[in-house]
Amino acid sequence: MFNTKASSKDTPPAGTTIIGAGTTINGDIQSNGDIRVDGILVGNLTAGAKIIIGSEGVVEGNLVAQQADILGKITGTISVKDILQLRGKCVLQGDIYAAKLQVEPSATFNGNCNMGANVVE
Repeated sequence: MFNTKASSKDTPPAGTTIIGAGTTINGDIQSNGDIRVDGILVGNLTAGAKIIIGSEGVVEGNLVAQQADILGKITGTISVKDILQLRGKCVLQGDIYAAKLQVEPSATFNGNCNMGANVVE
């Protein structure tokens, strides 16, 4: 009569959490899925998947994720297990720990960079 479905622990996260433009959050955020920040976050951000900081997004805190695309402004340490992309006119003030790094010529980065698959672990 009822269909048997996998528990919510077994299903991958659906969708993306969005912090929209005009929104300010003070505090840490943690998610198993993707997170996009177009507003302002004062606190640490941890995602089990991908973090995207939009061109108007601002984060004052540390980021931890599987992957990250940064187009906005970040002040803090970034730790990414796969690839970190610094795109557009992003501004990053802080250290990077990433397996792979891609930096566009228009991006600004001030800090230390540590790369390699075993660096993040």
